Amino acid sequence: MMSSERQIMVISGTAHPEFAEKVSQELGIRLANVTHYNFADGEVGFRIEESVRGADVYVIQPTCKPVNDNLMELLIMVDALKRASAGRINLVMPYFGYARQDRQAKGREPISAKLVANMIEHAGTDRVVTADLHARQIQGFFDIPVDHLLGVPLLAGWFKEHLIGDQDTSQFVVVSPDAGGVVRARKLATLLRAEISIVDKRRRHDMANICEVMEIIGTDVADKTCIIIDDMIDTAGTIVNAAKALESLGAKEVYCSATHGLLSGPAIDRLSDDAVTKVVVTDTIPLPAERKLDKIVQVSMAPVFAEAIRRIHTDGSVSDLFE
Repeated sequence: MMSSERQIMVISGTAHPEFAEKVSQELGIRLANVTHYNFADGEVGFRIEESVRGADVYVIQPTCKPVNDNLMELLIMVDALKRASAGRINLVMPYFGYARQDRQAKGREPISAKLVANMIEHAGTDRVVTADLHARQIQGFFDIPVDHLLGVPLLAGWFKEHLIGDQDTSQFVVVSPDAGGVVRARKLATLLRAEISIVDKRRRHDMANICEVMEIIGTDVADKTCIIIDDMIDTAGTIVNAAKALESLGAKEVYCSATHGLLSGPAIDRLSDDAVTKVVVTDTIPLPAERKLDKIVQVSMAPVFAEAIRRIHTDGSVSDLFE
């Protein structure tokens, strides 16, 4: 039970209603009654069908594909809540789109993540709750509180239960697909008490989503079970190239894991490669039936987000959820 004088309400956007339903069930409350619609020319419409005055409102909307539509809908929902005198508007974004555009990689490029942060804040959002930002410094793009949850502990729990069990953990190696993911890989390796290796790669900046695997640095992976961990799997080029490199070096099995399973474009075909034993992702992004494979497993982050909401609503600490 949640003890707060403020009423709590959860509103779902259209991006991932299944996730919002799971969160509301974890909290033991119903989703608020709202109506989503579109005008003939494609404009987004939204209407709140019950009073939200003074309420602590949590809007659940990942900005996944179609990114721009979901982002615009999110901003419209926040604006409607502000005009309806909601007490606190908390934006729950399991996946934060545009996070990869957090800096100028080349001259005359935008910093789109900062622009999105500005729009969210200006619309009237009081707090953002998200998971595994592509770059953690995006938290600093906001002048409002940002609670940054992690998927690694959840993924670690799955691997402990379904893969490692009572086996000798020295037979498992956690692999970062690039130097930028070392902190994440070290976190998972610590939780699993496994060794760690790093894929040294070079990415072609003239072509999006194209990279070249160079070599494996760290623990010898021969006859070991490897677990690659990343924040997201988009077109799966990076992670499958890493899996193939590990296989060529004698890895016994290669598991691919990430918090966000975007699985865009050729991802499903690539992940079907025999070099990949299984793919473990969370449900921060919906996985349509046509994008499912027998080797893809989804682990729900809804209980983690529900607990964060519960603590925020009761003014409790959420710090240990970041670990």
